[in-house]
Amino acid sequence: MRGFAWSLCVLLGLGGLAAGCADRATLPVGAPAVAPTAADYVIGPGDTLDVYVHRSPELSINALPVRPDGRISIPLVPDIEAAGRSPTRLARELEERLRRYVIDPNVTVIVRSFVGISGQQVRVIGEATQPRAIPYRDGMTLLDVMIDARGLTRYAAGNRAEIIRRESPDGPPQVIRVRLTDLLRNGDMTQDIRMRPGDTLLIPQGWF
Repeated sequence: MRGFAWSLCVLLGLGGLAAGCADRATLPVGAPAVAPTAADYVIGPGDTLDVYVHRSPELSINALPVRPDGRISIPLVPDIEAAGRSPTRLARELEERLRRYVIDPNVTVIVRSFVGISGQQVRVIGEATQPRAIPYRDGMTLLDVMIDARGLTRYAAGNRAEIIRRESPDGPPQVIRVRLTDLLRNGDMTQDIRMRPGDTLLIPQGWF
């Protein structure tokens, strides 16, 4: 176990920030936290797409960015809403637009790099080495999040961290208390809970 803890510490570091969250329901660490089954990925602004039009290479585009307004443009289709749609749905929409120019178009949309809409992100704030919004991945756990955030700062009170979660967009926030220091330094895998899209991890600062 010491070898596990040492390797994690070298990668992640240690640290903590106080986050007061009044009027929120508090869940114990052992509360169920299984992520819902992932549906089709929903494209968001900032994503990069590959658009292939079968047998029409002149209409195909690689590394096509989704603009901040959520739209993309390809030859013959100068402006179409991409954000909020799955790649499959966007491909069908492009086929409909291209039918007036191409006989029986066949379009494939592949997400090359992704940011995702806010509801599909996990946010890390406070005393993480790199506080950030992380695109949610199916099966993502707390340890995955901390690796993406490059661990804790030296000032972090990791054992007082909290995950803020809402069961619905308008639902009351719930608090899941987690002991990040125990997870990262001591290899306490009971703290490696499953994350959900839309979760926010608050890492407080320690009191010195």
